[in-house]
Amino acid sequence: MKTKTRRFLAFQLASLLAVAGFAQSTPEERGLEIAREADARDTGFGDSVAELEMVLQNRHGESSNREMKMKTLEVSGDGDKTLIHFDRPRDVKGTAFLSFTHRVGPDDQWLYLPALSRVKRISSNNKSGPFVGSEFAYEDLSSQEVEKYTYRYIRDEVYEGQDCFVVERYPVDPKSGYTRQVVWFDKQEYRSLKIDFYDRKDALLKTLVFLDYQQYLNRYWRADRMEMVNHQTGKRTDLIWKNYVFGNGFTERDFDQRSLRNTR
Repeated sequence: MKTKTRRFLAFQLASLLAVAGFAQSTPEERGLEIAREADARDTGFGDSVAELEMVLQNRHGESSNREMKMKTLEVSGDGDKTLIHFDRPRDVKGTAFLSFTHRVGPDDQWLYLPALSRVKRISSNNKSGPFVGSEFAYEDLSSQEVEKYTYRYIRDEVYEGQDCFVVERYPVDPKSGYTRQVVWFDKQEYRSLKIDFYDRKDALLKTLVFLDYQQYLNRYWRADRMEMVNHQTGKRTDLIWKNYVFGNGFTERDFDQRSLRNTR
C-alpha cells in the first residue's frame, strides 16, 4: 500500500507541476504551444485527394454551384502543395489553381484560365483577393503553417458544446488582407472549429465554421463542410467535401505548372 501511495502522490505532484508550468506561460507562449500541438496532430498524412462542391450565395440568397477536385502533398521541411481542378459547370471547367505554401516567406500560387489558355501567377499583392469569386481569399487556401503567424492565447470557452482554446493569431506577411484571426480549437483533438477574420481596419470581415468532422487513418480529422460568411457584404461560400483518399503516391511532379493544364 505504501508503494501505491507513493506512486499516486508522485503522479499528483507531476500533474500539478505541469499545470503550474502551463499557467506560468505568457499568453503568447501558450498560444504558440496550442498552435504547434494542432499542427503536430495533422502532420504525417503524406498526400490526399478529395472531391468538393463549392456553393456561392449572394446577399439575396441566390446560389450557384461549382464542382472540383483537390490534391494535396506534404513537403518535408516546408508547407503543403495543393492543386485544384474545376470540373463543373462548363464556364469554369478546366480552370485550375496551384499553390506552394512556404513556412517562411510568401507562397507561390498560379491560376490556369482555359479561356485564355495561359497560366497566371498570383502576385503577393493579390493574395487577399477573392478566389474565383468566392468568399475565400487566395491566402485562405494555403496550408496554415505555424510560422505564418504570431499567437496569443485569449481564453477558454465552450463553443457548440465543446471545450475550446480561443487563440488570436497575427499574420507575419505584411501583405495579408487580415490584421488578425481568432481561432477556436477544441481541447480534445485541437481541431479548428471556427475562425473570425478581421480586415486591415480591424473590423470583423468573415467567419469560417468547420462542421461534421470525420477521422481518417485513425488520426487525421477533416471537416465535411466549411461555411464562410462575409459579414460586410452578406455573401457566403460553402465547401462540401467527400470521397477523401490518402496514400495516393503523389510526387512533386504531380504539382508542377504543367499539371495545371491536365484536367484528368
